Amino acid sequence: MSDIVIELAERVRKDYRALSKPVQKKFNKQLRFLAKNPRHPSLHIHRIRGSSGYWEFYINDAYRCVFRREGNVYYLIAAGPHKVIDEFARK
Repeated sequence: MSDIVIELAERVRKDYRALSKPVQKKFNKQLRFLAKNPRHPSLHIHRIRGSSGYWEFYINDAYRCVFRREGNVYYLIAAGPHKVIDEFARK
């Protein structure tokens, strides 16, 4: 398996800063899982229904991270409460 590359869009960086410290800590943990094994069960990675090429992974029960994938590169786009998914479900 090729090494995983994670790219952070400016929006996800901004979203990250707006998260509470406990959610930031969990997000960091999920990023480590993503970098080591994108199929890790706690990520619950799946395509966003109704989108064209957007995916999500769980940060925790209430928060998600939206991304696109090209080969071994994961482009993280946005993070926030579950409703962040709605914006991408229509794209």
